[in-house]
Amino acid sequence: MTLRQKIHEVIFEADTPAGRLFDVVLLWAIALSVAVVCLDSVESYRTQYGDLIRIFEWVFTILFTAEYLLRLYSVTRPAKYALSFFGIVDLLSILPTFLSLFIVNSQYLLVIRILRLMRIFRVLKLARYLGEADTLSRALTASRHKITVFLGAVFGTVVIAGALMHLIEGAESGFTSIPKGIYWAVVTITTVGYGDISPITPLGQFLSSILMICGYGIIAVPTGIVSVELSRAQEHHHIDQRSCHACSREGHDNDAVFCKFCGERIERETS
Repeated sequence: MTLRQKIHEVIFEADTPAGRLFDVVLLWAIALSVAVVCLDSVESYRTQYGDLIRIFEWVFTILFTAEYLLRLYSVTRPAKYALSFFGIVDLLSILPTFLSLFIVNSQYLLVIRILRLMRIFRVLKLARYLGEADTLSRALTASRHKITVFLGAVFGTVVIAGALMHLIEGAESGFTSIPKGIYWAVVTITTVGYGDISPITPLGQFLSSILMICGYGIIAVPTGIVSVELSRAQEHHHIDQRSCHACSREGHDNDAVFCKFCGERIERETS
């Protein structure tokens, strides 16, 4: 086994003692780094322990940077991993610290590291959750065209409603512009109802009532679309935890020989 293969086995595979230890340590480091960022946002802690907090932030960032570079080195197709979901998250989890040298308080964006804790499902062998995550991903992907059309219709509705409210109510009721009316329409149609702006004319209140009633139907539409696709996605349930050596992706069929994402041969572990 080459050095690259050994590094890949430790970093990407949780079935070996070394790989499991690496992932557990990594998860603890991620949790602690997020805690440090949260403490940095508390003024009293920042005033008293600011220097220590910054040291910890840089230590974690250097460690995660080294880990990211090792991940790129250990896969045969680094670009595939870099453009994958976890590859992008891994990169975004180290950039804010470097950006903080030029942009004040940008280090708070380090909380994106919390997304890296999703690896806990693979580390703890929670295959059922991995399978359910794959099912949900398939359902959302299959629903994207219907959801896009639906959101386009909603967007058109709130623009028209916002313009009408600006015309009907005017600046006296707080509808000083069409964008302000669109904001009100979004808040109303989603049934949030902040109450900072409200119509006072009978015609405006009538339009508001229609929009609120439509809001209940709008909530139900995407739920139904995704529910149907979830039912269909149950037929394709993948829980294989083998990681492709080329792109590091998981979720292959149990009897798969080649990666369905990049076409590389999937190597089976040997004891």
